[in-house]
Amino acid sequence: MEKKIAILATNGFEESELKSPKEAMEKEGFTVDIVSEDSGSIKAWADGNWSNEYNVDKTIDEVSADQYNALVLPGGVINPDKLRRNENALVFVRDFFKAHKPVAAICHGPQVLISADVVKGRKLTSFSSIKDDLVNAGANWVDEEVVVDEGFVTSRNPNDLPAFNDKLIEEIKEGKHELQHA
Repeated sequence: MEKKIAILATNGFEESELKSPKEAMEKEGFTVDIVSEDSGSIKAWADGNWSNEYNVDKTIDEVSADQYNALVLPGGVINPDKLRRNENALVFVRDFFKAHKPVAAICHGPQVLISADVVKGRKLTSFSSIKDDLVNAGANWVDEEVVVDEGFVTSRNPNDLPAFNDKLIEEIKEGKHELQHA
């Protein structure tokens, strides 16, 4: 069965955290759309500087969680800070949790999940600098390479990408998780 995955990102995403999962999922035969606030392209951040541009496949206003099997949220500092202020992006994120579909977030990506109010009671990890934010939002934060909580996959930083990609693909193949919840 064909799987279709949304990567939600905007300008300032950490390049490796979008590129690596996208390539890993496409290698599995999944269709991967980059979903963003505006059409055109978005600019990556890598090694402390602006980097490559990536084409946007769909805008947040054109899509719904019903069209996808899973959601991936790359990090970067700028990217989640912008997305968490976009109500349509937050609704899109919440709808994946409501539908019990896999959601994966890495590094600073979970900041979007805090604003979407979907981390309370969930076991997860993130970049260490947002640990307090996640704990204050009710998450059970742990310092591990990759954490899986009923279809909800999180990792800390680009060094964790191999483990993150493996678990992400495993959860997508498993499909919906009835205990996945906001």
